[in-house]
Amino acid sequence: LMCSAGVGGGLVQPGGSLRLSCAASGFTFGSAEMSWFRQAPGKGPGWISWINSGGGSTAYADSVKGRFTISRDNAENTLSLQMNGLKPEDTAVYYCATSGGSHWGKGTQVTVSS
Repeated sequence: LMCSAGVGGGLVQPGGSLRLSCAASGFTFGSAEMSWFRQAPGKGPGWISWINSGGGSTAYADSVKGRFTISRDNAENTLSLQMNGLKPEDTAVYYCATSGGSHWGKGTQVTVSS
């Protein structure tokens, strides 16, 4: 099985915030490094954030560093992405996935527009 659809996607104004969540099942979530990806209109998918299995180490693409925060709750098998200071260029379909690419969640549309 795969991560279930992220929740929390939607329409937000520039400068606003949004929190995406992904509920994982079908694999040992607590042992998996996880990532968030996004695909903007007309572009290929791109990596934006990574977290190690224990949650103690994270990494971000330069485009989101300082604005987005990845986190996980291994007791609840959930992965989250807190997005602050959203910009129109953050408009994309967002995906959660195991970092190895074996499991992908359904995408969640995020639109940043006034």
